[in-house]
Amino acid sequence: MDKLLWMRCLVRAIETGSFSAVARELGIGQPNVSRHIASLEKALDTRLLHRSTRQLVATAEGQRYYAQARQALELIAQAESDARGQQKPQGLLRVACAPTLGTEKIIPALPDFLARYPDVEVELRLGDGYVDLIAEGVDIAVRGGVLKDSSLRARRVGTSERICVASAKYLDQHGTPEQPADLLQHQCLIYTLMAGGGGWPFKDGAVHVQGRLRLNSLDGIRKAVMQDLGIAYLPSWTIAEQLRSGELRAVLTAHSPGRSPLNAVYAAERLLPQRAAVFIDFISGVFAATPGLDGRSIVP
Repeated sequence: MDKLLWMRCLVRAIETGSFSAVARELGIGQPNVSRHIASLEKALDTRLLHRSTRQLVATAEGQRYYAQARQALELIAQAESDARGQQKPQGLLRVACAPTLGTEKIIPALPDFLARYPDVEVELRLGDGYVDLIAEGVDIAVRGGVLKDSSLRARRVGTSERICVASAKYLDQHGTPEQPADLLQHQCLIYTLMAGGGGWPFKDGAVHVQGRLRLNSLDGIRKAVMQDLGIAYLPSWTIAEQLRSGELRAVLTAHSPGRSPLNAVYAAERLLPQRAAVFIDFISGVFAATPGLDGRSIVP
């Protein structure tokens, strides 16, 4: 009975979605992969995978087991690496972040990271929604705001400021708000995933704005404000070029709530893999050279 092999088969089956891929990777026959996972399910007396001719899908129990098993396998690999005196970062690194941050700042920097650490693989999960790091097996999530979840730890990798902006055409047609309360007389572009139920925070309190257009994507909000559809509340680094060119204008800057931290968040109960630690160091350097994330305001 080799429960470690059973565990490794299940983890890689969930990650690859294919028994044949696991068989090739581990150098065993595909029927053996299926038998090992079936043996694990029998030992645990629970179904871990839904099998069909097209795909493998983890059950709820399988997802919970996967998260713990993956951590156990990583600890074993780390112990073996330490015993051999190997300190080089290696393995698969899973990172979650917002699409705009990932596509515009992290992906352009990845060639340098991957060249520096040739034994590390990166899986970048782009999405604006909340990610359960433990349940989904994610090593790091890059998130803005103050950490409130005690099961997580955070390291600051930058700072961000959110500002109100609108196109010159919109402001010429509808006027410029002078006080946060004036936003109630304007079309505001609503980001549906924003914490706080849609209230835009200012120095003296939040304003619950309204508007005819609602989006669940920061990139969508950015495109909408450039189409003269209303006033947006966006991280300044996402619109740095438009502010410099004058295509967008910042408004209500005297009422800004100030900067908030941008953190690399990871599970407190896990040993942080070396590949994750070096990635956090790397993106800290990237963001330190990024206007709007480096601690300095870019508002004209």
